[in-house]
This record gives sequence, structure tokens and C-alpha cells, in this order.
Amino acid sequence: MNDLLIPLKEDSRFPMYRQIYDHIKNEIQKGKMKAGEKLPSSRLLAKNLCISRSTVDMAYDQLSAEGYIEAVPCKGYYVCQMEGLYFSTEKKVFPEKNPGQEIPAPAYRWDFALNGIAPGGFPQNTWRKLSREVLSQEGDSLFQLGDPCGEPGIRLAVAEYLHSARGVDCDPDQIIIGAGNDYLLMLLWVILGKNRKIAMENPTYLSAYYDLVHMGCQIISVGQDSQGICIEDLEKNGADTVYVMPSHQFPMGMVMPLKRRMELLKWAQDQEKRYIIEDDYDSEFRYKGQPIPALAGFDQKGCVIYLGTFSKSLAPSVRVSYMVLPPALMEAYLSLGHLFSVTVSRTDQKILELFLREGYYERHLNRMRAVYKNKHDLMVRYLKEMSHICAFSGENAGVHLVLRFCNGLTEKEGIRRAKEAGIKVYGVSDYRIRQVEKEENMVLLGYATMEEKDIEEAMKKLKEIWKI
Repeated sequence: MNDLLIPLKEDSRFPMYRQIYDHIKNEIQKGKMKAGEKLPSSRLLAKNLCISRSTVDMAYDQLSAEGYIEAVPCKGYYVCQMEGLYFSTEKKVFPEKNPGQEIPAPAYRWDFALNGIAPGGFPQNTWRKLSREVLSQEGDSLFQLGDPCGEPGIRLAVAEYLHSARGVDCDPDQIIIGAGNDYLLMLLWVILGKNRKIAMENPTYLSAYYDLVHMGCQIISVGQDSQGICIEDLEKNGADTVYVMPSHQFPMGMVMPLKRRMELLKWAQDQEKRYIIEDDYDSEFRYKGQPIPALAGFDQKGCVIYLGTFSKSLAPSVRVSYMVLPPALMEAYLSLGHLFSVTVSRTDQKILELFLREGYYERHLNRMRAVYKNKHDLMVRYLKEMSHICAFSGENAGVHLVLRFCNGLTEKEGIRRAKEAGIKVYGVSDYRIRQVEKEENMVLLGYATMEEKDIEEAMKKLKEIWKI
């Protein structure tokens, strides 16, 4: 097949890749596309439909995962044999709408979302290959309860990765695997006890804030400057634990310099049983200079509790996080006797172990850094043209930028104008644990989930509507 006409609708409630997927799947189910029939290459189809190749790749990957098409190395994609399979042809009945009732159109055409990954960013083919390999080789042991702290293989792989990539020297026996940071924070407070005074920057990562509040912890708001948390404020407030994101603070985007990190470590070491929770959530993405090693890499006294996750670098649905405990805290946890069962299946742990050990993760990160760097540079280029409207920061790492209006526009007004133009941007005030008296004038723009074409269109529109 040299051509494939697919009627795409920009105003559809379904994204482009879903429309391509639905069209091809329906054609196969109806028998209009026969087994063995070759599909156009993703490059050719993208060119014919005037869309990005990654959008077509997403549709093809999903069709391949569901068994509708298969990729033949060096040849292309072909329709799979569907004979003998049953597809329902029953017409779906939807509730009738009231006379005159209109289905509301999506509120936003462009969304500078702060969570998510690039379209086509997940390494589906590799993950599928490793899944088959694990399920065919590991046997019934995969379906038994494993080590409550995580399987030895994945813990060793994570320890090796942290040593090489983040400068953290830890024993695998210090690591606990869990399904997301929410679970690990809950586990941490079983170990530390809930009668803790925890300092958090303002603004901060609200999910962690609410986790700690719901666990009964006392939260103390601490100020920040361009280098991160203010140590002087921390000294005054009587906290015994502090939660920070030194490699890329969320949402403000600053990277804590080495001098401030050493001051923070000194604060923790000045009194017994003071701890620093280091959330290193997206340290993999840095665009200028060499990344500073994690704070835990400088810790010689067992003061830093290190949290990491694969949700940012792989996909939000990959709920695999890890916590590195100082030896004394791991000993305290193990002494409890009745340990919590691990919340990540042994199958997923094994797949991720192979993904790390066989070099796939490193290659994936290199690919995604290039993807995000292109989007980052595109955003920065447009923002430099908007210097009369706003200044920006946080551009050296992560996948979002902070904009500060310098033309008198407020956060509230900037968000309102963007919404009227069909653009979703996010206010810094939404991430404050204590509101400030002065009216906010900052917004956040994430770029991971957007196509470059959409970034260009949305930034041109923002430049127009944010003029005063």
C-alpha cells in the first residue's frame, strides 16, 4: 500500500494518533485491509497527512501492541492475520442529548502540561521485547511474593545507576522499591515516626505536601531565593526534617549550587536525627553544563534520604520509585519485623532491571534528552522574542519553564487571556502552601507533551495576547 487516506479532524476530542489508530483498526476489523497487506511507512504517512512522524509512530505502536499489525525488520508494517477472531458489530447506543444541548468543545487547544511525556516517548518495542523475555524465562517464581524491599536484581541495578549517573554510593541493601513516591513517603514515616516538623519550600511539590499533611506531620513553610531554600529561615523554624529538590526545584526550576548544598548538609549534621529528604525527580534532563551530583553523594553522616523515580523519564504510568535510606534508618526499618509487602510486581521489577542492565535506559535517556532539548530551545527562542512581556527562568534543566511578567500583567490575567485563546498555562500560586500578600505575576509552561508545531503556534498566540 503506497497511500492511505485518513480523514483527520483538528477539532476532534480525540488526538491525531488516536484517530489514525481508530481508522486503521476499523479498516482491519471490517476486512477492508487484508492480512499481509503492507502499510505505508510512518515517514510517508506523516508526510501525506501533514503531521509529525512521532504521531504516526504512536498509532502504529498501539496497533502493533494489540496485534493488528506487525513490524517486519527492514521491511515495514504489515496487517496481521485476523481470521477466526471475533469483533463485535453491535451498534453502541449513547444517551440522547436534550434538544438544543450541545456537546462542549474541549476548553483548550494547546496545553502546556507540567506532567506527561513526549508523544511516542515511551520505548514500547523494547519494553514489549523484555516483557516477552521475562515471561518466557522466569517461570512461576515471578508470581510469588518477593523481597519486601524489592528484588535483589533491581536494587543492584538501581545502585549501579545511581553511582554512575548521580554520584551516589550506596549498598543495594539500602534501597527500597515502591510504587510511587506517595508509598515511599508513607513508608518513611513508619520508620521516622509522625511527630516530625518538616520544612518545605514555598512554593513546592503539592503531592508530597499533601502526603505529609495527611500522615499527620507538621509542615513549616520556608522561604527560598534564586539558589533554593533559605538556610537562615530553616535555622529559625525548629524543623528536624526538610524536603528539598536540589537538582531542579519544582515549580520554580532553580538548581541548588554546591555552596548552598553544603550549607544544607551542615544544618542536618549540626544536630542528631535531623534528616534531608532529597527528591531527585527529574535530574536526568539537563541542557547546560554537567549535572551536579545528588546531595546524597556528598553525605558522609547518614543525613540524606534519597528519593528517585522512573515516572518522569519513562512514563507517569510506570509507577516504580526507589528510596535510599541511610544505614541506621534501614536497620530501624528491618528491626520492625513485619515489613510491608513490595508494591511493584516482580515482573515489572525484572523488566526494569533488564532495561537498566542492558543499556536500554541510557539509550532511552539520550534519545529523550535530544527530543526535549529541541523543544526547550524552541521555547527559549520564542521567549527571548517576548522579553518586553516576560522574563523566564528554570531553563537549564527539567521540562518546564517559569515566566515572570514584566509588563504589568498578573498571573490571573495572563491565565485568563490564555484560556480565552484556547491555551492552558499554570499559575505558580497553585503550588504555594502559604499564599503571599503581593499579587502573583508568574506562570508555568511545560513542554514535554506538546509537539513542536503546537509549541510554535501556541507561543505565537501568547506573544500576541499578552501584550499590554
